[in-house]
Amino acid sequence: MKKKFKTIFLRNRISLVILISLSTLVFGFSPKEQDPNKDKLLIEIISYVINRGHYDPREINDSFSENAFMNYLESLDGQHRFFLQSDIRTFESFRFKIDDEIKNAQINFFDLTFLRLKKRMKQVESFYSEVLSKPFDFNIKEEISLDFKTIPYAKSVDELKAFWRKRFKLNALETFIGKKDEEIEKKKADNNYTMISDIELEENIREEIEENIKNLFEIYNDQKRKDWFSIYLNSIVLQFDPHTYYFAPRDKDRFDMSMSGKFEGIGARLSKRNQQIKVVEIISGGPVWRQENLQVGDAILKVRQENQIEAVDISGMVIDEAVKLIKGPKGTKVFLTIKRVEGNIEEISIVRDVVELEETYAKSTLIKDVSGDYGLIELPKFYINFENYNERNAAIDVKKELQQLKQKNVKGIILDLRNNGGGSLKTVVDMTGYFIDKGPVVQVKSTGGRKEVLKDVDPSIIWDGPLVVLVNEFSASASEIIAAALQDYKRAIVLGSKQTFGKGTVQNVIDLNKMITGGTYGDLGALKVTTDKFYRVNGKSTQLEGVKSDIVFPDRYAYVEMGEKDQDNPLAWDRITPANYKPSVMNNYDYALEKSKKRLEENPIVSLIDEQALWVKSQQNDFSYFLDYDSFKTEMETKKKFAERFDKLSEFESPFEFKWLPEAGQKIPPNDTTIEKRNRGLESLKKDFYITEAVRILEDLSSIEPKRTIAKK
Repeated sequence: MKKKFKTIFLRNRISLVILISLSTLVFGFSPKEQDPNKDKLLIEIISYVINRGHYDPREINDSFSENAFMNYLESLDGQHRFFLQSDIRTFESFRFKIDDEIKNAQINFFDLTFLRLKKRMKQVESFYSEVLSKPFDFNIKEEISLDFKTIPYAKSVDELKAFWRKRFKLNALETFIGKKDEEIEKKKADNNYTMISDIELEENIREEIEENIKNLFEIYNDQKRKDWFSIYLNSIVLQFDPHTYYFAPRDKDRFDMSMSGKFEGIGARLSKRNQQIKVVEIISGGPVWRQENLQVGDAILKVRQENQIEAVDISGMVIDEAVKLIKGPKGTKVFLTIKRVEGNIEEISIVRDVVELEETYAKSTLIKDVSGDYGLIELPKFYINFENYNERNAAIDVKKELQQLKQKNVKGIILDLRNNGGGSLKTVVDMTGYFIDKGPVVQVKSTGGRKEVLKDVDPSIIWDGPLVVLVNEFSASASEIIAAALQDYKRAIVLGSKQTFGKGTVQNVIDLNKMITGGTYGDLGALKVTTDKFYRVNGKSTQLEGVKSDIVFPDRYAYVEMGEKDQDNPLAWDRITPANYKPSVMNNYDYALEKSKKRLEENPIVSLIDEQALWVKSQQNDFSYFLDYDSFKTEMETKKKFAERFDKLSEFESPFEFKWLPEAGQKIPPNDTTIEKRNRGLESLKKDFYITEAVRILEDLSSIEPKRTIAKK
């Protein structure tokens, strides 16, 4: 298999832009020789590709079948909105037969579930108006659990109807409390204002919910058989690992479009986990980044367009359809009802704009302290032009920024890789070489067991001074490689979360249309397959374990399950023979480590952040809700009051002066938009505890006189 540049990304991003040429493996099917059913053909082709191309193909047996069975049902109806217990019992006969269906290119299980799902959807569609025709009594004390891992499916249609009523009531109560509070505030501001009565409010909300659910079923009814079949296929391929994924033709088009470098939307990456659509990344420079009203971990509950009165409930909606509602033309406004990680629910507005990948380019900042000047390089991703490596890429840009900072006579440099989900492996190797003498950077083991050691062959060093690498739980793939290499060479102190994401695999995207001649069956889409695994120069894999920080500085997500180890079916951690490398320890290395650990032990902010992280974790695991006004309102206020204790964290302000530097090598002066963005960025840096501690570490590392290691108590 011929490859150009390996590229490694966090889940649901492009993992290798190059399509593998598998022309030697073409099936040579003809319409006369094969079943004309495209779905069966896809099963056969995907099985063939995975068995021959996956790094660690798993045996397709009864255990595989059971896991695919459970994953598929969760994907179809994870919130128990449609299926009955009798349906699940009917499906049970296939629990251990999916492996046989795969081997025989059969789709009986899919056909059964698809037809039953359509039937149940029609039933729900027929009764939701009846349920919403009756007023909700918010004085009746009742509760609902949304822990779908433990609650059973409904026994009957009547029980299903009762469950929908409770879901509707919860939705209505959340909205009712927000609107009632608005009415109270209006009355406070204007004593002559006539408040809308509770009865009218409740009735209006039910009408909104009915319109909302009507829109939801319009979306469901627009879904074609092939859309549901894609869900089935991914329930199968995801059993191999979390990053092997089937792209239907429409998804592949979006996949390709994302490579163009720009799109119109809100500037946030979303993922569906535990039946909620959550923000997993804020794109630097995008609308959300500029407006600062959405954070990683927030769940989006509803979406409302500026020309609509009612919001659309997107819980339970497939993520592609939810994204359609959230994205939109530049200049338009979208309203999102969100649930903060702390549990608070609120509606925010975002003005959509063009989101450009240029906003993820490397940029540097000068940090001025009484002890001297230090440099900060922020790198959101490892970008590259695959057609021409000599054009702009992360390695070239970081080199320019390093040279610019050297001209400023900085005493130390911070490389910020927080939230960096990966990118080009070649840029990682080149970039690591800026800090070390020539030597191995990463080891790659491919399908079939072939091992390759990627080395820096340039003996020149751009920066040999004190270096700190900042990471967090969202630093993944390529960012883990450079952090690991610099840690193994002892060229940097890694500061951040307990460990990074832990994605130690590489994926290739295979065009399935190359697997069959003539295009008889139309566009077959593409398959992203895990083909390689990478290892540190010390022989250990970053898979699952990630990179463990030299100095652990917790954040609000410290206890939330977000890493590779928390995904379904991740590849195992292992190790291989270490590469031949020679560490070069920085001056005052041990001293700086001990000094930092002592500072963090005595820093009250650290304990408050840890308390906040535990609070966030508790809220993530709370699936029970009161359905009466007093109890629900009291619980909301209690949570809000408890969360206010963490407002002290926002009061922190760094003692340093931050000065952003123009893009290195850029001859054109920055425009007003760029200046505004960079100035905003400086305000964030002033509030960043992690940058402050990183500077203190650099100060210890750059001390002229060698320091002795602090004696441990």
